[in-house]
Amino acid sequence: MPQQRRRHAGERAGARPPRPPAATQDLAAARSRVEAVVEPIVTAAGYDLEALSLKRVGRRYQLRVLVDSDEGVNLDRVAILSRDISTALDEAEESGGELVAGEYELEVSSPGTDRPLTLPRHWRRNVGRLVKVTVEDRSVVGRVTSADETGVELDVEGQPRRLAYSDLGPGRVQIEFNRLTELTDEELGEIEDEEEGDEE
Repeated sequence: MPQQRRRHAGERAGARPPRPPAATQDLAAARSRVEAVVEPIVTAAGYDLEALSLKRVGRRYQLRVLVDSDEGVNLDRVAILSRDISTALDEAEESGGELVAGEYELEVSSPGTDRPLTLPRHWRRNVGRLVKVTVEDRSVVGRVTSADETGVELDVEGQPRRLAYSDLGPGRVQIEFNRLTELTDEELGEIEDEEEGDEE
């Protein structure tokens, strides 16, 4: 479950009065300012910052932070991390001016099973899972048996195949319904959400 924090302009003593977010805000610049504050907090907590997005949703902005580690993501630790990020963002605004022009909602969570595998650590964290990846314009499905800094080894129909990352497109984890008991509760929830979205 993602951890959420809602910041309204004016909630702190002495904060600026509420005003609508600037329609012409440079989101790329705002994102860079926010990332400079968030990444050190994430790293200090022992996580990798997998993605940070900032987008307009109605009258406010959504700030989404995705984190991961070799040990996985512990929801209790993520709740603490969310509070630490909130505090750091508040302190940065108090000392250096606004990071995001308007109200925003912070969401801290782990990447879903649909996250593309593009970095060595992504492949390493999915050893044992079935993946689909493009190799030389062909789609290959295999189980990840090992991964290091230079490449990955897949079991493709019982045959080991060593592939360099430079030869691979983004990989995608394949959901195996006969192995659902191996997934975490959070991953199962993500699958259910995806299925409900497909029904809509």
